[in-house]
Amino acid sequence: MHSRLRALTGALLIALLLPATSAHAQRVIRLIVPFGPGAVQDAVARTFNNEMGQFLGASVVIENRAGAGGTIGALAVAKAPADGNTLILAGSSHHIGGHMYKQLAYDPLKDFVGVTSLGTAGYVITVPPNLGVNTLADFVREVKSKPGKLNFASAGNGSATHLGMAAFNARAGLDMLHIPMKSTGDAVNEVLAGRVQAVAAATAGVVGFKGDVRLRMLAFTGKNRTQYLPDIPTVAEAGYPGFQYEAWVGMLAPAGTPRAEVERINAAAQKALALPAVQERMNRLGSEFAVMTPEQFQAVLRADWESMGNIVKISGAKIE
Repeated sequence: MHSRLRALTGALLIALLLPATSAHAQRVIRLIVPFGPGAVQDAVARTFNNEMGQFLGASVVIENRAGAGGTIGALAVAKAPADGNTLILAGSSHHIGGHMYKQLAYDPLKDFVGVTSLGTAGYVITVPPNLGVNTLADFVREVKSKPGKLNFASAGNGSATHLGMAAFNARAGLDMLHIPMKSTGDAVNEVLAGRVQAVAAATAGVVGFKGDVRLRMLAFTGKNRTQYLPDIPTVAEAGYPGFQYEAWVGMLAPAGTPRAEVERINAAAQKALALPAVQERMNRLGSEFAVMTPEQFQAVLRADWESMGNIVKISGAKIE
Protein backbone atom coordinates (compact mmCIF):
# COMPACT_ATOMS: atom_id res chain seq x y z
CA MET A 1 0.00 0.00 0.00
CA HIS A 2 2.80 2.40 0.95
CA SER A 3 4.76 1.56 -2.21
CA ARG A 4 1.68 2.26 -4.39
CA LEU A 5 1.16 5.59 -2.61
CA ARG A 6 4.80 6.56 -3.19
CA ALA A 7 4.50 5.63 -6.88
CA LEU A 8 1.33 7.73 -7.28
CA THR A 9 2.95 10.65 -5.46
CA GLY A 10 5.99 10.42 -7.73
CA ALA A 11 3.85 10.30 -10.85
CA LEU A 12 1.91 13.35 -9.67
CA LEU A 13 5.12 15.31 -9.05
CA ILE A 14 6.43 14.44 -12.52
CA ALA A 15 3.13 15.53 -14.08
CA LEU A 16 3.31 18.84 -12.23
CA LEU A 17 6.90 19.47 -13.28
CA LEU A 18 6.59 18.51 -16.95
CA PRO A 19 4.79 21.65 -18.21
CA ALA A 20 7.37 23.97 -16.59
CA THR A 21 10.28 21.90 -17.90
CA SER A 22 8.80 21.78 -21.39
CA ALA A 23 8.13 25.50 -21.36
CA HIS A 24 11.74 26.22 -20.41
CA ALA A 25 13.05 23.81 -23.02
CA GLN A 26 10.97 25.48 -25.72
CA ARG A 27 12.71 28.83 -25.32
CA VAL A 28 16.16 28.95 -26.83
CA ILE A 29 18.12 32.20 -26.83
CA ARG A 30 20.82 32.43 -29.47
CA LEU A 31 23.88 34.33 -28.29
CA ILE A 32 25.72 35.13 -31.50
CA VAL A 33 29.50 35.50 -31.27
CA PRO A 34 30.70 37.24 -34.45
CA PHE A 35 34.16 35.65 -34.25
CA GLY A 36 35.50 32.13 -33.99
CA PRO A 37 36.73 30.20 -30.95
CA GLY A 38 39.64 31.93 -29.23
CA ALA A 39 38.24 35.43 -29.68
CA VAL A 40 37.68 37.43 -26.50
CA GLN A 41 33.94 37.59 -27.22
CA ASP A 42 33.74 33.80 -27.49
CA ALA A 43 35.71 33.28 -24.29
CA VAL A 44 33.51 35.73 -22.39
CA ALA A 45 30.27 34.24 -23.71
CA ARG A 46 31.20 30.77 -22.50
CA THR A 47 31.89 31.91 -18.94
CA PHE A 48 28.29 32.79 -18.08
CA ASN A 49 25.80 31.67 -20.78
CA ASN A 50 24.58 28.62 -18.84
CA GLU A 51 24.06 30.53 -15.61
CA MET A 52 22.31 33.40 -17.40
CA GLY A 53 20.04 30.87 -19.06
CA GLN A 54 19.09 29.41 -15.70
CA PHE A 55 18.03 32.83 -14.42
CA LEU A 56 16.01 33.38 -17.60
CA GLY A 57 14.47 29.91 -17.60
CA ALA A 58 15.88 29.30 -21.07
CA SER A 59 18.75 27.66 -22.91
CA VAL A 60 21.33 30.23 -24.01
CA VAL A 61 23.09 28.67 -26.98
CA ILE A 62 26.31 30.18 -28.31
CA GLU A 63 26.51 30.39 -32.09
CA ASN A 64 29.79 31.40 -33.73
CA ARG A 65 29.20 33.39 -36.93
CA ALA A 66 32.73 34.44 -37.87
CA GLY A 67 33.89 36.47 -40.83
CA ALA A 68 34.30 39.96 -42.28
CA GLY A 69 35.48 41.53 -39.04
CA GLY A 70 32.34 40.55 -37.15
CA THR A 71 29.88 42.00 -39.67
CA ILE A 72 28.41 38.62 -40.70
CA GLY A 73 27.31 37.84 -37.15
CA ALA A 74 26.12 41.41 -36.59
CA LEU A 75 23.95 41.30 -39.71
CA ALA A 76 22.31 38.08 -38.51
CA VAL A 77 21.31 39.77 -35.25
CA ALA A 78 20.25 43.06 -36.88
CA LYS A 79 17.78 41.19 -39.10
CA ALA A 80 16.52 38.81 -36.36
CA PRO A 81 13.09 39.25 -34.71
CA ALA A 82 13.23 41.78 -31.88
CA ASP A 83 11.86 39.36 -29.29
CA GLY A 84 14.86 38.86 -27.00
CA ASN A 85 15.64 35.43 -28.41
CA THR A 86 18.65 36.59 -30.45
CA LEU A 87 21.53 38.53 -28.91
CA ILE A 88 25.08 39.36 -29.91
CA LEU A 89 28.11 39.37 -27.67
CA ALA A 90 30.13 42.07 -29.39
CA GLY A 91 33.01 44.45 -28.82
CA SER A 92 34.28 47.70 -30.26
CA SER A 93 34.83 45.94 -33.60
CA HIS A 94 31.04 46.23 -33.91
CA HIS A 95 31.48 49.98 -34.47
CA ILE A 96 34.85 49.79 -36.20
CA GLY A 97 33.31 47.91 -39.13
CA GLY A 98 30.74 50.64 -39.57
CA HIS A 99 33.52 53.16 -40.17
CA MET A 100 35.72 50.92 -42.32
CA TYR A 101 33.27 49.22 -44.68
CA LYS A 102 31.87 51.50 -47.39
CA GLN A 103 28.55 49.67 -47.39
CA LEU A 104 26.89 47.60 -44.69
CA ALA A 105 23.43 46.06 -44.79
CA TYR A 106 22.76 47.36 -41.28
CA ASP A 107 23.51 50.36 -39.08
CA PRO A 108 25.81 49.37 -36.17
CA LEU A 109 24.28 52.02 -33.90
CA LYS A 110 20.65 52.38 -34.96
CA ASP A 111 19.84 48.71 -35.57
CA PHE A 112 20.83 47.56 -32.07
CA VAL A 113 20.01 48.31 -28.47
CA GLY A 114 22.51 47.85 -25.65
CA VAL A 115 21.58 45.19 -23.10
CA THR A 116 24.63 45.33 -20.85
CA SER A 117 28.32 46.07 -20.97
CA LEU A 118 30.49 43.32 -19.54
CA GLY A 119 33.63 45.42 -19.25
CA THR A 120 36.65 46.53 -21.23
CA ALA A 121 39.57 44.76 -22.84
CA GLY A 122 43.06 46.06 -23.39
CA TYR A 123 45.40 44.59 -26.00
CA VAL A 124 48.89 43.12 -25.77
CA ILE A 125 51.39 43.69 -28.59
CA THR A 126 52.94 40.25 -28.91
CA VAL A 127 55.70 38.88 -31.14
CA PRO A 128 57.45 35.55 -31.76
CA PRO A 129 60.99 34.95 -30.41
CA ASN A 130 62.36 34.48 -33.94
CA LEU A 131 61.86 38.22 -34.55
CA GLY A 132 64.76 38.77 -32.15
CA VAL A 133 63.28 41.66 -30.15
CA ASN A 134 62.67 42.03 -26.42
CA THR A 135 61.11 45.47 -26.05
CA LEU A 136 58.68 47.70 -27.91
CA ALA A 137 61.57 49.98 -28.86
CA ASP A 138 63.41 46.98 -30.35
CA PHE A 139 60.27 46.07 -32.28
CA VAL A 140 59.88 49.56 -33.73
CA ARG A 141 63.52 49.63 -34.85
CA GLU A 142 63.21 46.19 -36.47
CA VAL A 143 60.04 47.05 -38.39
CA LYS A 144 61.44 50.40 -39.54
CA SER A 145 64.53 48.64 -40.88
CA LYS A 146 62.30 46.50 -43.15
CA PRO A 147 59.41 48.75 -44.29
CA GLY A 148 56.53 46.86 -45.87
CA LYS A 149 58.22 43.47 -45.38
CA LEU A 150 56.98 42.40 -41.93
CA ASN A 151 53.38 41.60 -41.10
CA PHE A 152 50.83 41.40 -38.29
CA ALA A 153 47.82 39.15 -37.87
CA SER A 154 44.36 40.06 -36.60
CA ALA A 155 40.93 38.55 -36.00
CA GLY A 156 39.83 39.91 -39.39
CA ASN A 157 39.42 43.10 -41.38
CA GLY A 158 37.76 45.72 -39.20
CA SER A 159 38.27 43.78 -35.97
CA ALA A 160 39.50 45.44 -32.79
CA THR A 161 42.77 43.50 -33.11
CA HIS A 162 43.21 44.93 -36.61
CA LEU A 163 42.57 48.50 -35.54
CA GLY A 164 44.62 48.25 -32.34
CA MET A 165 47.76 47.31 -34.26
CA ALA A 166 47.01 49.74 -37.08
CA ALA A 167 46.59 52.55 -34.54
CA PHE A 168 49.97 51.78 -32.98
CA ASN A 169 51.65 51.50 -36.38
CA ALA A 170 50.29 54.93 -37.29
CA ARG A 171 51.57 56.41 -34.03
CA ALA A 172 55.02 54.82 -34.39
CA GLY A 173 55.29 55.41 -38.14
CA LEU A 174 55.48 51.72 -39.04
CA ASP A 175 54.72 50.11 -42.39
CA MET A 176 53.47 46.54 -41.89
CA LEU A 177 51.35 44.16 -43.93
CA HIS A 178 48.02 43.07 -42.43
CA ILE A 179 47.13 39.36 -42.39
CA PRO A 180 43.42 38.96 -41.47
CA MET A 181 42.37 35.71 -39.80
CA LYS A 182 38.97 34.52 -38.51
CA SER A 183 39.61 34.86 -34.78
CA THR A 184 42.09 36.08 -32.21
CA GLY A 185 43.00 32.45 -31.56
CA ASP A 186 43.96 31.95 -35.21
CA ALA A 187 46.00 35.17 -35.18
CA VAL A 188 47.86 34.17 -32.01
CA ASN A 189 48.55 30.73 -33.49
CA GLU A 190 50.25 32.40 -36.46
CA VAL A 191 52.55 34.24 -34.06
CA LEU A 192 53.17 31.06 -32.05
CA ALA A 193 54.25 29.35 -35.26
CA GLY A 194 56.50 32.28 -36.17
CA ARG A 195 54.70 32.83 -39.48
CA VAL A 196 53.74 36.43 -38.66
CA GLN A 197 55.70 39.02 -36.75
CA ALA A 198 53.08 40.55 -34.45
CA VAL A 199 49.54 40.56 -33.10
CA ALA A 200 47.72 43.01 -30.84
CA ALA A 201 45.57 40.49 -28.98
CA ALA A 202 43.08 41.13 -26.19
CA THR A 203 44.51 40.05 -22.85
CA ALA A 204 42.12 37.10 -22.84
CA GLY A 205 43.76 35.80 -26.00
CA VAL A 206 47.29 35.68 -24.59
CA VAL A 207 47.12 35.58 -20.78
CA GLY A 208 47.10 31.77 -20.92
CA PHE A 209 50.54 31.91 -22.57
CA LYS A 210 52.12 33.88 -19.73
CA GLY A 211 55.63 32.49 -19.34
CA ASP A 212 55.43 30.57 -22.64
CA VAL A 213 58.77 30.90 -24.48
CA ARG A 214 56.98 30.85 -27.84
CA LEU A 215 55.58 34.37 -27.29
CA ARG A 216 57.07 37.68 -26.20
CA MET A 217 54.61 40.22 -24.84
CA LEU A 218 56.03 43.70 -25.39
CA ALA A 219 53.41 46.23 -24.27
CA PHE A 220 49.82 46.68 -23.11
CA THR A 221 47.57 49.21 -24.86
CA GLY A 222 45.45 50.16 -21.83
CA LYS A 223 45.75 53.35 -19.84
CA ASN A 224 47.22 51.43 -16.90
CA ARG A 225 49.00 48.09 -16.64
CA THR A 226 46.72 45.09 -16.40
CA GLN A 227 46.67 43.24 -13.09
CA TYR A 228 46.87 39.97 -15.03
CA LEU A 229 50.21 40.81 -16.68
CA PRO A 230 51.71 43.33 -14.23
CA ASP A 231 55.24 43.06 -15.63
CA ILE A 232 54.18 44.19 -19.11
CA PRO A 233 54.56 47.98 -19.54
CA THR A 234 51.89 50.09 -21.19
CA VAL A 235 52.57 51.45 -24.66
CA ALA A 236 52.66 54.90 -23.06
CA GLU A 237 55.33 53.76 -20.58
CA ALA A 238 57.31 52.16 -23.41
CA GLY A 239 57.82 55.45 -25.20
CA TYR A 240 54.49 56.64 -26.64
CA PRO A 241 52.90 59.00 -24.09
CA GLY A 242 49.14 59.31 -24.29
CA PHE A 243 48.66 56.20 -26.42
CA GLN A 244 45.64 54.24 -25.21
CA TYR A 245 43.49 51.65 -26.94
CA GLU A 246 40.78 49.70 -25.11
CA ALA A 247 37.59 48.10 -26.33
CA TRP A 248 34.27 47.37 -24.66
CA VAL A 249 32.69 43.93 -24.53
CA GLY A 250 28.93 43.61 -24.12
CA MET A 251 25.59 42.20 -25.20
CA LEU A 252 23.26 43.86 -27.69
CA ALA A 253 19.82 42.98 -29.03
CA PRO A 254 18.02 43.99 -32.24
CA ALA A 255 16.54 47.50 -32.12
CA GLY A 256 12.89 47.37 -31.09
CA THR A 257 13.36 44.61 -28.52
CA PRO A 258 10.80 45.37 -25.76
CA ARG A 259 12.21 47.38 -22.90
CA ALA A 260 10.97 44.85 -20.34
CA GLU A 261 12.83 42.06 -22.15
CA VAL A 262 16.05 44.08 -22.28
CA GLU A 263 15.83 44.74 -18.55
CA ARG A 264 15.04 41.08 -17.82
CA ILE A 265 18.11 39.89 -19.73
CA ASN A 266 20.24 42.58 -18.09
CA ALA A 267 19.09 41.44 -14.63
CA ALA A 268 19.83 37.79 -15.46
CA ALA A 269 23.31 38.69 -16.72
CA GLN A 270 24.03 40.66 -13.56
CA LYS A 271 22.94 37.75 -11.37
CA ALA A 272 25.03 35.29 -13.38
CA LEU A 273 28.13 37.48 -13.28
CA ALA A 274 27.80 37.90 -9.51
CA LEU A 275 28.21 34.16 -8.94
CA PRO A 276 31.66 33.29 -7.48
CA ALA A 277 32.20 30.49 -10.02
CA VAL A 278 31.51 32.85 -12.94
CA GLN A 279 33.72 35.56 -11.45
CA GLU A 280 36.55 33.04 -11.17
CA ARG A 281 36.18 32.12 -14.84
CA MET A 282 36.08 35.78 -15.82
CA ASN A 283 39.25 36.51 -13.85
CA ARG A 284 41.08 33.76 -15.71
CA LEU A 285 40.37 35.60 -18.96
CA GLY A 286 42.39 38.59 -17.86
CA SER A 287 39.86 41.29 -18.74
CA GLU A 288 38.42 44.02 -16.54
CA PHE A 289 34.70 43.30 -16.15
CA ALA A 290 31.90 45.58 -14.97
CA VAL A 291 28.17 45.22 -15.60
CA MET A 292 26.12 48.30 -16.58
CA THR A 293 22.45 49.16 -16.82
CA PRO A 294 20.99 49.37 -20.35
CA GLU A 295 20.97 53.19 -20.11
CA GLN A 296 24.61 53.37 -19.07
CA PHE A 297 25.66 50.97 -21.79
CA GLN A 298 23.70 52.86 -24.45
CA ALA A 299 25.63 56.01 -23.52
CA VAL A 300 28.91 54.07 -23.88
CA LEU A 301 27.84 52.84 -27.32
CA ARG A 302 27.06 56.35 -28.56
CA ALA A 303 30.42 57.68 -27.32
CA ASP A 304 32.31 54.68 -28.72
CA TRP A 305 30.78 55.15 -32.17
CA GLU A 306 32.32 58.62 -32.36
CA SER A 307 35.60 57.55 -30.76
CA MET A 308 36.16 54.60 -33.09
CA GLY A 309 35.44 56.79 -36.10
CA ASN A 310 38.25 59.11 -35.02
CA ILE A 311 40.66 56.22 -34.36
CA VAL A 312 39.93 54.67 -37.78
CA LYS A 313 40.75 58.03 -39.38
CA ILE A 314 43.98 58.50 -37.43
CA SER A 315 45.15 54.92 -38.00
CA GLY A 316 44.55 55.00 -41.74
CA ALA A 317 43.23 51.43 -41.55
CA LYS A 318 41.23 50.43 -44.61
CA ILE A 319 39.20 47.52 -45.93
CA GLU A 320 40.67 46.72 -49.34
